[in-house]
Amino acid sequence: MIAALLPDIWFFAAATAVTYISDWYLHQRGSYLVNRLGKVRAGLSIRFLLRQLMIILLLARLDLAEEPLFYAAVACFLLFYGLQAPHGALTTLIRLRRSLPIVTRNVDLHAVRIPDGPPRHMLHRASEKMLHLDLPAVVGVLIAAGTGEDLVGYIGAAATLLLALGYNALLVPYLRRGRRAPSAPAVLKALDTWLGEYQPTVVLYFSGSSESAYQGNMWLDTMAAVEGRPLIIMRERNLVSQLADTSVPVICVPAGTHLMNLDLSTVRVCLYPANVGKNIHMLRVPTAKHVFIGHGDSDKLASVNPYSKVYDEVWTAGRAGRDRYALADVGVRDEDIVEVGRPQLAPIESWDGTTRNPIPTVLYAPTWEGWDDNPGNTSLLLAGENIIRRLLAAENPVRVIYKPHPFTGIRSAKAKAVNARIQNLIATSAQKRAAEPRWVKEAADAAEGHAAAKAETARIEARLAELSQAARAGGDESDESRVSLADPVRQAEIAALRAELNDAYWRSFGWWEHITVTGAQPKLYDCFNQSDAMASDISSVVSDFIASGKPYAVTDSAELGAEEFKRQNTAVRAAVILSNDASEIDALLQAVSDPANDPLAEARHELKTYLLGPDEPTSMEQFNAAVVALAAKAEARNVGVAQRVGGQQPAAPLPDAEAASSGTGDGTAEVIAEVDAAVDPDEPDAPEADAGIGAGPSALR
Repeated sequence: MIAALLPDIWFFAAATAVTYISDWYLHQRGSYLVNRLGKVRAGLSIRFLLRQLMIILLLARLDLAEEPLFYAAVACFLLFYGLQAPHGALTTLIRLRRSLPIVTRNVDLHAVRIPDGPPRHMLHRASEKMLHLDLPAVVGVLIAAGTGEDLVGYIGAAATLLLALGYNALLVPYLRRGRRAPSAPAVLKALDTWLGEYQPTVVLYFSGSSESAYQGNMWLDTMAAVEGRPLIIMRERNLVSQLADTSVPVICVPAGTHLMNLDLSTVRVCLYPANVGKNIHMLRVPTAKHVFIGHGDSDKLASVNPYSKVYDEVWTAGRAGRDRYALADVGVRDEDIVEVGRPQLAPIESWDGTTRNPIPTVLYAPTWEGWDDNPGNTSLLLAGENIIRRLLAAENPVRVIYKPHPFTGIRSAKAKAVNARIQNLIATSAQKRAAEPRWVKEAADAAEGHAAAKAETARIEARLAELSQAARAGGDESDESRVSLADPVRQAEIAALRAELNDAYWRSFGWWEHITVTGAQPKLYDCFNQSDAMASDISSVVSDFIASGKPYAVTDSAELGAEEFKRQNTAVRAAVILSNDASEIDALLQAVSDPANDPLAEARHELKTYLLGPDEPTSMEQFNAAVVALAAKAEARNVGVAQRVGGQQPAAPLPDAEAASSGTGDGTAEVIAEVDAAVDPDEPDAPEADAGIGAGPSALR
C-alpha cells in the first residue's frame, strides 16, 4: 500500500513478489499462520483481492485512472472473481459426487464400476491454484503501467481470464453421470459381497485423531502374521493416507450406520488398540469376542482405563499388566486378562554388554505432555534440558540421539518451546563437536562413506516414493480404493528397501554425531538398536526398551522419591532414577561404560520377563494362540445361541407377554425375554442376520 501511495512502481513490484512467495511458502510448509489468517478474515481470497485493489490504487496514483488500462484492469479482476464462484461450485460438486461411503485398501470392489476421477493436481489445493491465475494480469498491468505499453496489460488480463475459463471448462466433464462414483447402497452391497467371499475372522478396529496413526501402524506386522483371515477397520478418512503399507485388507467406514449394517458375521475376534467412543459401533457385534490390546504397555493410568470393562478380554504383554489391573481395581476381572507378550518387539536387538561404537550412545525419548498438567506425565518440561545438558557435558564423550514423542507440543506451548530448545542444544553441540580436532579427523576419514550413504538414502527414498505412487496412483480416494490392491512382489521390495534405508540412514552420520530424530522414519525401535542406553519417563517406551536388556534411566518428574516412584511404577524397578536436575545421569553412563559398574543388570533381566513375558514361546506364537482360543470361545457362544434360540421354539407361537410369563419348562421363554431386553427393537439401522449384529427379537426367534 505504501508503494502504491508513493507511487513507486518498482517498489510495488518487489513487494508484490514478496507477498506471492510468502503465501506459497506458508502453504507449502502447512503453517499454522495460514489458518490463523483465515480466522481473522484475512484468508487466501481476501489476500489476493487486497493485492489486486492495491494495483488499482497504484494505477490511480500514477494518474492512469482515466486511461483504458485502468478500466481493463478493473474489468479483468471483477470478471476473474466472478469465475471463482463456478470454480468453487464445480470442485465441491465433483468431490461430493466422487466420494464413496468407504475407503479401501487391498479390497477388490470389481462388483461396482468406479470411473476415473480428475487428475489429483486438478483438485488438490484447487482454490489456491485458481487464485494464482491472476499472475499474468498482475504482471502485465505492472509492466504496462511502468513502460506505457498498454498492449502488454491487455494481453496479461486476457491470459488470466482465458486460463480461469479453461480451468472451469476442464472440470465440467467430471460432472457427467458417467464420471460419478457409484451410489452408496451399490458400494456397500459390493463391500458386503467381498466380505462374504473373504470371510474375515480377525479384525483390528482403529479410530482416533490425526496424530494417532502410529497406534494402528504398530499392529500392522502383527496383523499380517495373525492366525486367520485378518481385516483392518478404520473410521477416519484422513488416517487412511497415514497408514503404513500393508498386505492386510483395509476398509474405512466413517458412518456408524454403514458399519453397523455390514455383514461381519464371520468375524470371531476383534482387537482394539485404543479406547475411543466410536468403538461402540463395533462392540455391538455379538458374534465376535472383543479384546483390548492397547498401543503400548506402561504404568500410566491409560493402561488401566475403566473403559476396558466393556471388552471380553484384555491382553497384556506380561504378568505386570495383570497385576496392574488388580491393583487399580477398575472392574476388569483377572480371568479376562491374557498374557500374550509384545509381538512388535521382535525387531529390538538384545544387548551383549558392550557399546556399539567407541563412545556410548544415549537415547533420550520423552513422552508428550498429556491432556493435563500432571508433572509426572513427561520429563520434558522439568528435566528434559537438564538431561541433555548433562549428557552433552559428560566427562567422557557421549553421543546423544533425541527422539521426541510425535504428540509433543500439541497441547502445551511450553512443551513445544522446550522441545525446540532441546533440538537447538543438540544442533549447537553437534556443530561444536564437528570443529574439535579429534572429530575433524574422524569426519575426514569417514566423509566418503557418509556421502555414499546419503546418496544411497536419496536413491532408496526416491524408489520408495515411486513404489508408493504405483500403489496409490488414483486421482482421489475413489480411484485409490479401486487400484490399491496387494502386490506381493512390490511389498517384498518395499520391505527390503526399508531395511536398506534404515541402514543407510545411520551410516550417513558419524558414530560421534549428536542427532535429533523426528517423523516416522527411522522408527523408535531402530533408535533403540543404535543406542547403548536410554533416558525417558513413564510410558510404554520404557517397557519396550527393557526388551533390549540395556541400562536405562527414568525421571521422577513428580518428585515422589525413588522408593515411592518404584513402588508406583513397575517399569522403573531396574532403572536409574533421575531427579529433575538429572544429577544421577552419571550412574547410567558408568553402567554403559563398564559392566562391573552395572548393579541393575540382573534386575533388568527379571523385570523383562515380568513385564513382557517369557522369550519362549515367541510373542507371535503366544498372540496367535490367544486368537485361536478366543475364536473358539466365540464360535461356541454362537452355536449355543443358535441352539437355544433357534432350535427350541414352542409348537405354537405366543404373544410376547404370554410367552415371557408362561413356563414351558425348557427355558425358551426366558431366553427370548433376555434377548428382547438386550437388543434395541427400535434401532432403525440394524440388519437382520441369524443371531448376528443388530438382529431384532423377531429375527432371532
